[in-house]
Amino acid sequence: MRSDMAPARGKLGIVMPGLGAVATTFIAGVEAIRKHGAQPIGSLTQMGRIRLGKRTENRCPYIRDFVPLAHLDDVVFGGWDVYEDNVYEAARNARVLDAPILESVRSELEAIRPMEAVFDQACVPNLDGHHVKRASGKMAMAEAVIDDLSRFRDTHDCARMVMVWCGSTEKYIQPCDVHATLDDFLQGLREDHPAIAPSMIYAYAAISQGIPFVNGAPNLTCDVPALIELAALTGTPIGGKDFKTGQTLMKTILAPGLQARALGIRGWFSSNILGNRDGLVLDHPDNFRTKEVSKLSVLEDILRPDLSPELYGDLYHKVRINYYPPHGDNKESWDNIDIFGWLGYPMQIKINFLCRDSILAAPIVLDLALFADLAKRAGMSGIQEWLSFYFKSPQTAPGLRPEHDIFRQLIKLQNTLRHMMGEDLITHLGLDYYEEPVEAVR
Repeated sequence: MRSDMAPARGKLGIVMPGLGAVATTFIAGVEAIRKHGAQPIGSLTQMGRIRLGKRTENRCPYIRDFVPLAHLDDVVFGGWDVYEDNVYEAARNARVLDAPILESVRSELEAIRPMEAVFDQACVPNLDGHHVKRASGKMAMAEAVIDDLSRFRDTHDCARMVMVWCGSTEKYIQPCDVHATLDDFLQGLREDHPAIAPSMIYAYAAISQGIPFVNGAPNLTCDVPALIELAALTGTPIGGKDFKTGQTLMKTILAPGLQARALGIRGWFSSNILGNRDGLVLDHPDNFRTKEVSKLSVLEDILRPDLSPELYGDLYHKVRINYYPPHGDNKESWDNIDIFGWLGYPMQIKINFLCRDSILAAPIVLDLALFADLAKRAGMSGIQEWLSFYFKSPQTAPGLRPEHDIFRQLIKLQNTLRHMMGEDLITHLGLDYYEEPVEAVR
């Protein structure tokens, strides 16, 4: 282990803007794990293993035993929301978890009440929040969030904190001059610039205090030069964006396999229906545009039509999301994939994924919070590209294409952990298993 890595002593505060379906499912799940020994399925930090050294060594510890992560017993929760329901009420309204699970941790959930949120209805037209801050101006809002963070730290005696955006998808915002430098951004806060969305105010507040920030929505948020600059100044890890769940998870699993076999793709049509708050927000075209950009970029970056035009140059990719209240948080997706193989002969793949968005997202929130805290203690600041495994639209250094292949992302994540702990990186070349016996014979 690196000698300069700080230990995970004391409480870790995980604070989340947006205490909706994802955040409440995450919190209730961790409470059930702590109280009843429920299984943290889907969490690499809790259930994933990592190979160390050669295959012949048979060293495959749990990640939680290999790197010094915060223990679940040392985690405390908080957050902000535009509705004043406590976490138990919000989780019950979200209708993700069954009543017996919620009732078993009811007292723990009722104790967590949201702080008043930073809210701008222009960014989420389909929401009408009333539990919101009344501060005058965006700089005042940022200062109010900083005050919230300070109070939370003192109230819960936190040694460290992490912020994970679990709020709604904001309207599509293009980077502009106000995002160019930290000075421009600060001036924009003072002048209430319309291109500074609520998520950016939260990100600024966290990063300015040295609190790691990760973005679970496709919003621009901290993926701008100004906040990257601030992260460098304060030595703060940042990352995003858009939790990789549901349909896009399937794409990042299947598309690399088709590409690996050099099979062509003519078309990929994706349709979704969901009825939770996220679906309501995405029912507005400005918010859907933000999500669409995130989802559409995946295939192009995996398949690289510019490098293989004969296989993917004519790919037609379409994404649709439809709000359907009866489904609630149970999202259903359909994919029709038109592929072609030897001599151009056509074939088709059909996928019908009946998934639970918040069930898939909850372990991602846990892993990102624990890994972001680890990065901070390891002295890693700025964009944490090694966490791309968890995102639909990974944040990267300017001018660098994101890596969307989930298997390459996993190798990068695991090698980063090996590097942190002073273990050899694994290339999977494996020639030494065969060359050494040959040398012995000679």
